Amino acid sequence: MKSLFVPVLVAGVALSGCATKKFVSREVGEVNQKVDTLSAEVEKTQERVKRSEVRIDEVSQQAQSGINEAKGSAQQALVKATEAEKAAKGKLIYTVTLSNDKVTFPVNRAEVSDEAKALIDEAIAQLKAENRGVYFEIEGHTDATGPEEFNERLGHDRALAVRNYMHDQHGMALNRIEVISYGESKPVTDNKSRDNRAQNRRVVIQVLE
Repeated sequence: MKSLFVPVLVAGVALSGCATKKFVSREVGEVNQKVDTLSAEVEKTQERVKRSEVRIDEVSQQAQSGINEAKGSAQQALVKATEAEKAAKGKLIYTVTLSNDKVTFPVNRAEVSDEAKALIDEAIAQLKAENRGVYFEIEGHTDATGPEEFNERLGHDRALAVRNYMHDQHGMALNRIEVISYGESKPVTDNKSRDNRAQNRRVVIQVLE
């Protein structure tokens, strides 16, 4: 009896081992299939993300282009409106330019220097003597250093400082004085040298009848 029992037991162990290998192989195969499926999904997701990033870049570029075009159109409209207002007010009598060849406008500052005040005093004295009812357009200009938005504010501040001096010192009515900033958009020369940039930092007083 013992000689018959042992082979049967060995055969049972062998069969159990084969079943275990098949089970493990099947499980590994299923896991591999799931991994392959997940890898494919990840690749698809990455591709969608790339396409989305490209689309976002395109939209961003289009938006920036639209902003630049709108700013250019607005600037052109402002120039045309200013010219139309000049024509409506009347003819230009003369112009007083306050720039670094006559006065000092420090970089990034808007104070009216004593030299500028003297030029303004001279121009206003003549108008007072003639008792002429005139209008003033004060233009603020800057060089091209610094951001465009900052230069536009700086040009406005410089023109405003001149307007306030004309009002406070000479009693010029504010409703006869218009302030406009051109920032860096209307240079009289290029901005490649220090002297040229100094010329572009200026305030122009247009006297109109």
